[in-house]
Amino acid sequence: IFRALRTGMLLLLDDGRVRLRVNERTDDWADVTVESGSKLSDRKGVAVPEAVVPVSALTPKDREDLAFALRIGVDWVALSFVQKAEDMAELKQIVKGRAACLAKIEKPQALNELESILDYCDGVMVARGDLGVELDPEEVPVAQKRIIRAARQRGVPVIVATQMLESMTASPAPTRAEASDVANAAYEGADALMLSAETASGDYPLESVGVMSRIIERVERDPMWPSLMDAEHAGMDDIDADALVAAARKAAEAQSTACIVVFTTLGGTARRMARERPLQPVLALTPNPDTARRLALVWGLETRLGKEPTSLEDVTEDAVNSAVEYEMAEPGQRILILAGTPFGAPGAANLLRLAHAPAKGAKGRA
Repeated sequence: IFRALRTGMLLLLDDGRVRLRVNERTDDWADVTVESGSKLSDRKGVAVPEAVVPVSALTPKDREDLAFALRIGVDWVALSFVQKAEDMAELKQIVKGRAACLAKIEKPQALNELESILDYCDGVMVARGDLGVELDPEEVPVAQKRIIRAARQRGVPVIVATQMLESMTASPAPTRAEASDVANAAYEGADALMLSAETASGDYPLESVGVMSRIIERVERDPMWPSLMDAEHAGMDDIDADALVAAARKAAEAQSTACIVVFTTLGGTARRMARERPLQPVLALTPNPDTARRLALVWGLETRLGKEPTSLEDVTEDAVNSAVEYEMAEPGQRILILAGTPFGAPGAANLLRLAHAPAKGAKGRA
């Protein structure tokens, strides 16, 4: 940290409760002026919002913990205090596909490299607690919106976290401002909202989850919500698969389909479909248990294990039978199917098919 400091820089201690201004520094010490003081105990955090600290985001202890987590088969690994794309690249190199990797955006420096960081992310978190320490309060909502928009454009699931319903640690009901905060994150297109102290140590954990769930469900019943999601859609990457899932959404609406069934091996097609925020429920079928668990984070997906199809007939039959089995369609209703060929090979979807759910004892028909 001393090496990263420059004269005039701001140094924050204990989540910003203590503000120091650097007068002079060497590699071993710094002379500072206290601009805003407070009682300080040991083991408190240090933040340097105006500098990129020249250290890896992974500490030696992190590496030990990561090795243990990978041995026991965790689904997601989140890296804190990401500053640059190289931090996530290092994590991905260690993980080698054994878990999905999520970047916690809580440093201003990460905002400057957001697009390149997203190149290495399977998911991203708007960690507003630490981000709010190093950014001015008026900048945090703007940063949140920017991160969500960038993640949605790439089909990367995004979590919004910290102080969503903070007052419910001691109260059975949230403040109106907190309810609006939760609603706004849903209106912006976040895939998931996360509670922290509310459920970890608060007095009303079940009530907190219930309130958050009801707010999200109410937002998604708003007649304006689909148009807002469409307005926030940042466009496609000019890839065939992006064009296909966009067409699938429009076809599903035009044909009054009961649901959309997506066949996915590694999860890419399912994430693209979720990015479109279709009005119909989406059933993702995958032969890969790891993929099924990781997709639980993505908005709007009902993910189930299914066998790998080997033919177009398999695709149609498995899709319609699964839709009926999981009560996402009734016999005779239309189902939109999204898959990729050649079957059994991971890759982008290139097949769009409309089918009808079968009557009892009959096969599905295209």
